[in-house]
Amino acid sequence: MSNQSSTFTIGGRTVNRIGYGAMQLAGPGVFGPPRDLEAARTVLRAAVASGMNHIDTSDFYGPHVTNQLIREALHPYPQDLVIVTKIGARRGEDASWIPAFSKDELTSAVHDNLRNLAVDVLDVVNLRAMFDPHGPAEGSIETPLSVLADLQRQGLVRHIGLSNVTPTQVREGQRICDIVCVQNHYNVAHRSDDRLIDDLARAGIAYVPFFPLGGFSPLQSDTLSAVARRLGATPMQIALAWLLHRAPNVLLIPGTSSVAHLKENLAAVELHVPDDALTALDAIGAKAASV
Repeated sequence: MSNQSSTFTIGGRTVNRIGYGAMQLAGPGVFGPPRDLEAARTVLRAAVASGMNHIDTSDFYGPHVTNQLIREALHPYPQDLVIVTKIGARRGEDASWIPAFSKDELTSAVHDNLRNLAVDVLDVVNLRAMFDPHGPAEGSIETPLSVLADLQRQGLVRHIGLSNVTPTQVREGQRICDIVCVQNHYNVAHRSDDRLIDDLARAGIAYVPFFPLGGFSPLQSDTLSAVARRLGATPMQIALAWLLHRAPNVLLIPGTSSVAHLKENLAAVELHVPDDALTALDAIGAKAASV
């Protein structure tokens, strides 16, 4: 496999390409606390002990739950740990996801993240576009991103990224401030960001795909399952290995609430996926696009 460098940079910090996504540490529907708080802390400690030095989180997971768990499990943080959070949404009492793009909402969100993570400055903050909560949709991000850039100038945020955005919004964002990462839904079957990934790679900007196996609607693929059986791996391991191969700027943040699954995810780094298997996996995206 090519593109197998084990590290990349985000905000000037070198991180291992498989990190940890904390979303699943919250309760069902990413709302409320988990059933076993100590088990969640154990997974976080195991992730960092295993070399995962990039954690993705948000104070609207729970809300507040994942950040508080990260603080309880890991503070004071290792020097090499990069915590990436995101703002732009809030949760309703019914667990709904509500856009939160006003200046007051964005400012409060940054301060909530600072308080619950117990830090003076946030490493990276992604602005999540919420024109359509289910996927990227066009709309200007100038006003909310300018608010975040002002918070950066105040010293509350080191670096800025974008989430759930279109290529047009990425270009708009780059005219306002430096963008160090883009976080979108992308996997072996959902490949609408192919050109964007390549453009970001040329610019040295990290691309952080979420839902590597389909997220709330798990990907079902006979080809993926067949490759997994052939290589003695799980479909998730193959999906992660394919993403690592896709481009050198791809940083993974698979989430789990299980130490066993955490170890399985890490093992994807060691998988050798032969060229004919990669060709078969690439065809999944082409088939999905034609449906």
